[in-house]
Amino acid sequence: MGTILLQLALFLTILTIIALALGDYMAKVFKGEKTLLSFILKPIEKLLYKLFGVDETTEMDWKAYSFSLIIFNVLGIIALFALQEVQHLLPFNPQGFGAVRWDTAINTAVSFVTNTNWQAYGGESTMSYLTQMLGLTVQNFLSAAVGMAVAVAFIRAFTSTKCPPPQPSPSRGEGVSPTIGNFWVDLTRSIVYILLPLSILYSIVFVSQGTIQNLNPYTKVHTIQGVEQIIAQGPVASQEAIKILGTNGGGFFNANSAHPYENPTAFTDYMQILGLLIISAAFPFTFGVLLNKRKQGWAIFSAMMILYLLGLSVALWSEFHGNPILSKLGIQHGLNMEGKEVRFGILNSVLFGQSTTVTSCGAVNAMHDSFTPLAGMIFMFNMMIGEVIFGGVGSGLVGMILYAILTMFLVGLMIGRTPEIFGKKLEPFEMIMAVIALILPSIIQLIFGAIASSHNIGLSSLNNAGPHGLSEILYAFASGAGNNGSAFAGLNANTPFYNLTIAFAMLVGRFATLIPSLAIAGSLIKKRFVPDEAKFPTASPLFVVMLITVVIIVGALTFFPALVLGPIIEHLMMVVNAAGGTF
Repeated sequence: MGTILLQLALFLTILTIIALALGDYMAKVFKGEKTLLSFILKPIEKLLYKLFGVDETTEMDWKAYSFSLIIFNVLGIIALFALQEVQHLLPFNPQGFGAVRWDTAINTAVSFVTNTNWQAYGGESTMSYLTQMLGLTVQNFLSAAVGMAVAVAFIRAFTSTKCPPPQPSPSRGEGVSPTIGNFWVDLTRSIVYILLPLSILYSIVFVSQGTIQNLNPYTKVHTIQGVEQIIAQGPVASQEAIKILGTNGGGFFNANSAHPYENPTAFTDYMQILGLLIISAAFPFTFGVLLNKRKQGWAIFSAMMILYLLGLSVALWSEFHGNPILSKLGIQHGLNMEGKEVRFGILNSVLFGQSTTVTSCGAVNAMHDSFTPLAGMIFMFNMMIGEVIFGGVGSGLVGMILYAILTMFLVGLMIGRTPEIFGKKLEPFEMIMAVIALILPSIIQLIFGAIASSHNIGLSSLNNAGPHGLSEILYAFASGAGNNGSAFAGLNANTPFYNLTIAFAMLVGRFATLIPSLAIAGSLIKKRFVPDEAKFPTASPLFVVMLITVVIIVGALTFFPALVLGPIIEHLMMVVNAAGGTF
């Protein structure tokens, strides 16, 4: 136990130090200030603006920002769908893969554009090298950058210290709404200054450790027994880096980060777990710097970290406590290694699973279907609450601030005054938008989960009956609506029903969060700053405790009945059956 605690303490210390430094760096990037990499990257940024006709001095109100975001993502979905349908006509397809089935192509296009990266297919048996590189890897960068851009625009609503005057419209000569930034500038800076440099560094590390990066045809070998085996090849390292750093999660191989070509050593496993978290963990500190209140960044980071550690503690306890049924069979301590990556052991399997489900990544180094019921429930709950425990790059901070808005509304009700947060008053419009963003994805996943678990169109895809089968269904829709992308792996989701319903859940999970958030930003940026002495201290331990409590209570009230019918009953059945009883 002491060794485990020491490993975790060292990991979390390194994570915090990196997040602090990266948070400061990102704040400089989004303020347009000079950084250590500016002498290399600034000319690239300027060139991109020139190529695409972007005027970096022009800003947008929230409606224009949202419109740009929507158009950009719609075009991305169309382009990625089309690429899958014509991949058999294009080069870099040494295995001669044909066009992807229409419903799978729709699901995949929506999945990678929404930063979900849910994969209902096996990558090495479905997608050509060109589709993997030009389609999936490119969208890994773009979808991550979209989340980061929205987070920065959202932050600007709170960093404005006074009500900005209406800006004259050049076309009509009349006032327009105050601006929250330029979508194309925020998008470009996210990629050029943050995602690209980190991905290059990570790719080099991965290649040095044995992750493959080639365009070779698949290799045919013969085993010692004389059986022919085909070993997949491909440009893996470049996709692996942004898959992790952008909280994307889509693997080049079907086994994802359990595959030795994606995750060859203990060091790459450590780097992947760290990479899952660093940008998302840095965003609270970026927020604190931009708000000019570092304590506020620490408060949000602390709430995220405490929630992360609470879930991790339960999952580790459950896995190391073991399965009592296995203990009766004589397996030492009842530890279940089925589905785990034996190279990394239980600790790193659980740490990876917790990190990937709190960050909307979806990468896995072990099969979540094989974890104990309570560990699986924790992973599921991480996604159900909206991926706010660090969350996706940018989108996680946005989600946590939405919970903070709800928290301050409850505080206002308790003390009998108008709610305020980070210096801005909260009114009905902000509350309505926050509730839509937090509740609508939950409604969608519960409705689709109910349909799938009560109709043969959904039940026919199950490999397991009973509570575990329900957990597989709940997990699939929680993963889609939470824009996570991981799976329990016991559900055949590559059917028209699951492909289309999960695609819809992914769209709702992404845009029902981002668009209301931009609407809130557009509303708050018009409001004057409230002096510190007039507001509830949002950088205090009390605020952190209240924020954590609201996140847990909202999640519990929404999903407790479903979780009882799935993983909780499964856990009780395991305990009772091990004791010789019947459930």
